[in-house]
Amino acid sequence: MKLGFFTAILPDLSFRQVVEFAAAEGFQCLEVACWPKMKADRRYAGITHLDVGDFGQAQADEVRAILAGQGVEISALGYYPNPLCADQAESAAAVEHIRKMITAAGRLGLAGVNTFVGRDPALPLEENWKRFDRLWPPIIEHAQQCGVRVGIENCPMLFTGDEWPGGRNLAISPKIWREMFRRIPSPHFGLNYDPSHAVWQLMDSPRHVREFADRIFHVHAKDARLLRDRLGDVGILAAPLEFHEPKLPGLGDVPWGELFAALTDIGYQGAVCIEVEDRAYEQTLAARQHALRQAKRFLENFC
Repeated sequence: MKLGFFTAILPDLSFRQVVEFAAAEGFQCLEVACWPKMKADRRYAGITHLDVGDFGQAQADEVRAILAGQGVEISALGYYPNPLCADQAESAAAVEHIRKMITAAGRLGLAGVNTFVGRDPALPLEENWKRFDRLWPPIIEHAQQCGVRVGIENCPMLFTGDEWPGGRNLAISPKIWREMFRRIPSPHFGLNYDPSHAVWQLMDSPRHVREFADRIFHVHAKDARLLRDRLGDVGILAAPLEFHEPKLPGLGDVPWGELFAALTDIGYQGAVCIEVEDRAYEQTLAARQHALRQAKRFLENFC
């Protein structure tokens, strides 16, 4: 396995500076943030380390030149919008940018891109499936043509009571994943698996890995701590951030030993990219860089 990080946590640095930091710290890969250049609507979004909006051969050559000799590779390009949102203009823009990201990944010869399926939380599940069936097959067909795999992260994107119970991303559970892959059986469609989201949903992440072995394209290394005193106060019907919090790997409740045992059992040799969303390490660039170093030291026990 190759240990890296998602670059969105270093918005202060250019792509070249991120690569230089990764190389100096001994990281092997990067998931590169590729949001369009626009105002972010949430934390950790809106970061553009690679602009895929007009990505041609010159841009691809520049990226390769920056990576040359650094010992760092790009594991995937990452952009996490809501393609199934109710706003049709926003939905269309998200789909178009995902397609541009796939095109850029193909030009760079990368294995994959990571994103969300999306969801309209105001609509019932069956109505969301209808929109999924209309929007997603053409995206995956484009990925196949580009030789790129699309990894869907399993984050429910559920932050407030207004988004209850569905959140803004369909791909939250094994039941949903089975249906996703039944509707789009392409080998270019899989998961960017994040075990932290299994913690607060009270699910078994090693079981997920074993069942979906052929669909695990990429792995996010993020932890989560279940706040049982708060859970006992608000119950599981509260917004999830009322009873759990994201943490660095090793500081929460993800069973890392069991998870990596499952990954090795299925023969996973891909990227494990640290995703920092721990508020205790966000105050400064130095603190966020320290967070990456600390998480790397912990994960090196397993990778």
